[in-house]
Amino acid sequence: MHELAIAESVVSTVLERTGGRVSVVRLRVGRMSGVVPDALVFCFELAAAGTALAGATLEIEEQAGLAHCRDCDTDFSMRDAFLLCDCGSADVELLSGRELQVTSVEVV
Repeated sequence: MHELAIAESVVSTVLERTGGRVSVVRLRVGRMSGVVPDALVFCFELAAAGTALAGATLEIEEQAGLAHCRDCDTDFSMRDAFLLCDCGSADVELLSGRELQVTSVEVV
């Protein structure tokens, strides 16, 4: 369950950069990042307990995966973690979908 380590890192990062109580933390999480959003929300509540983030809401925006096929020169959306173009080529480059970013924080 690496979501707990991620949640602890998010809490630590936000605490370092904010001075007051936090009501909302917004994250952008790529679907190819391997993070399970529901598990991350659960772990965030645990990691935030007893800190200025206790009771804060974690809002997650999921970012779809996007890849480029070098064989047919096409960009395509990733439906799963398999790097395979519809043309059958595995010579693809992942353009987006691995993001894990704190995009904003609301301080009370």
